[in-house]
Amino acid sequence: MTYEDLDAHLLNHLLGDGRASLRSLAAELDVSVTTASNHLQSLEDDGVIAGYSPRINYEALGYDVTAILQLKVEGRAIPEVTTQLREQQQMTAVYEVTGDYDIIAVGKFRDTDEMNEQIKRVLTDTEVRDSNTSVVLNSVLEGNQFELNTDK
Repeated sequence: MTYEDLDAHLLNHLLGDGRASLRSLAAELDVSVTTASNHLQSLEDDGVIAGYSPRINYEALGYDVTAILQLKVEGRAIPEVTTQLREQQQMTAVYEVTGDYDIIAVGKFRDTDEMNEQIKRVLTDTEVRDSNTSVVLNSVLEGNQFELNTDK
């Protein structure tokens, strides 16, 4: 491993174990704890590492319905609608997109009644011109992060 690849290797190890100690990361990367710590701090300061959190299996907690909401919105209202969606607790992703729709949001719900209630709240906004909601039948890949290429 080259010194230039250290950050990528550090990130890849954290993807495998986000709770790894500095000592174990340093040992895996064959660098000093200080070096690992300095690189980790730089990655955090630069915003590459945005935070540390557990990966929750919402289905195991009873959130059995995943919905994908596609919205056509008056252009000037896109920031307002995305803010409204972002503030809804059960939305796990909100995107401004190109194509037929302006906004795509993904949410997790305990049942279709809960989903319907939250979606209706969004659709009462007069700036929402059209919508399409899809209920996910089977989650094949979700919340995945990928390892960085370290081949140089």
